[in-house]
Amino acid sequence: MNASISQMADRIAELLETQMGIKGEGLEAKLRRAGRHLPRKVLGAAQFLAEAAEMAQHPKRHTQVDPARAAQAYDICARHLKSATPIYGGVYGIVRSVAATTALTLSLAAVVLYWRGFL
Repeated sequence: MNASISQMADRIAELLETQMGIKGEGLEAKLRRAGRHLPRKVLGAAQFLAEAAEMAQHPKRHTQVDPARAAQAYDICARHLKSATPIYGGVYGIVRSVAATTALTLSLAAVVLYWRGFL
């Protein structure tokens, strides 16, 4: 049981990295970085799966993990992450917003100059 739960957690961590571009060591670190980019239901399920994977590593606590709930949490996360689009942040996001603003401003200026008769 503990191998399958840890495999589920590893698979969700892998999907977070490949589908959404979220880097980190392990599922918990990736969830901290994912933050508001995941829906509340998916984030809660992923956090439960991370806790269940941690509990499954301890011999006395692995009996407390509900495998049906862990499988349900895995299904929720996997379904969302397989259809998710990558998150582009940082420099790429800034460049994209500056380019869009510049294009909009230049096109608006061209329209005004055309209406005024300068073009």
